[in-house]
Amino acid sequence: MRWSKALTIFVMTFVVIGFALVGCSTGSPSNRAGTESQGQKNTPDANTDSGNKPSAASGQNTQKSNLIVIITPSHDNPFFKSEAAGAEAKAKELGYETLVLVHDDDANKQNELIDTAIARKAAAIILDNAGADATVAAVQKAKNAGIPSFLIDREINKTGVAVSQIVSNNYQGAKLGAEEFVRRMGEKGNYVELVGKESDTNASIRSKGYHDVIDQYPDMKMVARQSANWSQTEAFSKMQSIIQANQDIKGVICGNDTMAMGAMAALKAAGMKDVIVVGFDGSNDVRDSILANEIKATVLQPAYDIAQLAVEQADKYIKTGSTGAEEKQLIDCVLITAENAKQLDHFALKRQ
Repeated sequence: MRWSKALTIFVMTFVVIGFALVGCSTGSPSNRAGTESQGQKNTPDANTDSGNKPSAASGQNTQKSNLIVIITPSHDNPFFKSEAAGAEAKAKELGYETLVLVHDDDANKQNELIDTAIARKAAAIILDNAGADATVAAVQKAKNAGIPSFLIDREINKTGVAVSQIVSNNYQGAKLGAEEFVRRMGEKGNYVELVGKESDTNASIRSKGYHDVIDQYPDMKMVARQSANWSQTEAFSKMQSIIQANQDIKGVICGNDTMAMGAMAALKAAGMKDVIVVGFDGSNDVRDSILANEIKATVLQPAYDIAQLAVEQADKYIKTGSTGAEEKQLIDCVLITAENAKQLDHFALKRQ
């Protein structure tokens, strides 16, 4: 009897301890969230809110995460800085933490930064990529890890890997810029084209848009065409060399605003400030140059708004498993001249 009573007490004690342990392990999500990094907000648990979290079978991230990773080229270029600022502001507005990274147009560095996003179990990646071909594998790797990517500014040469590819309508914008350039040139005269990085799809698309307009005018003669790799300093140097061989230049059309600024500086240094220069992007620097009657026009691609749209789509996708939009999305550009330049600020057109 004494042995039976002792055994009964032992069993009852074990059962009580077991219930206590079970109670500790089934605390609410808000209590468990205390171990997350400071500043993170709780996201719905995949097991209890399947309407907001896609299943693992869909290849999407089922990890609890409140981090959006934003990766762009160097912020030395104000266009890319504006992208990062727009994405970061919208992500924080929607309650996410952010990690802003720069790949410097280096595909290997970009690959390392994608690895960082995967290691941090990011909820989504916002990416202005480092090459249409070189980026495909990196975005696929993120997808395989359950992390959706939302591309801005530059497309990649494959569909079905990124969730969204939201880019300015570079062809439409280039035609706008070229039409203004031809008008300013009086439909005739010698001109120079400075193109962007040859590996960048946007460089070729803009150049095609320019020539589809300009080449219709037989009295427009291109005397030089060189890549300045989107760089202001390189554009300055290239333009200096072009000027030495071509003193009768009437106009310069550029693949982006930083090259337009470099070309304008070289022309002014050579005493040729009346040469017609047209850019592409919609930077504050070129806005100010237009208002000073130096550069004549640019084409705004709304970088800030596009970046914010990408974050909005990422948020919707995280919560519902769909953006409600096609993967490839084109956003129209706007011609900027002295008439509307005052409305331009940080790659966005203020509403009047």
